[in-house]
Amino acid sequence: MPELKQLRAGHAPAVLAFELANRAYFAASVSDRGDDFFDRFADRFSALLAEQEAGICVFHVLVAEDGSVLGRFNLYDLEDGTAVLGYRVAQHVAGRGIATATVLELCHVASARYGLRTLRAATAHENAASRKVLVKAGFVPDGPADPAELGGKPGTWYQRDLARRP
Repeated sequence: MPELKQLRAGHAPAVLAFELANRAYFAASVSDRGDDFFDRFADRFSALLAEQEAGICVFHVLVAEDGSVLGRFNLYDLEDGTAVLGYRVAQHVAGRGIATATVLELCHVASARYGLRTLRAATAHENAASRKVLVKAGFVPDGPADPAELGGKPGTWYQRDLARRP
């Protein structure tokens, strides 16, 4: 059974393997991270852990029983009880409800562990799978997203009040 875990230094090799294995898949729906991301992965990973330590963000990985990463589920810009949600799941588990179930779990964790009251997430109009996950997890449309935040693609912000159950 996959387990949602807060990101730690020991996850670096599995996160890199996840990103490399799914690079083309992710690039089809979100902007590609670029070669620099992979060339400087160790530095970027350390920076993520520093942001987490500072309380700015909280990063999570969905880990399979074999230790491989099936998904990343992150809370960014924690401020005044609100955070931005970002997520991605491996191609080989997409379409099985894993993203929806994990977003729902993270909503509970965000409220219970981090004291958050509201989560926001942006997705491109063309990313039907992500929109479906958000709606199933109780998020509602909350206005247009700046294309600059979505790799130049038009999109929508979604929001969920964590006191409300989907």
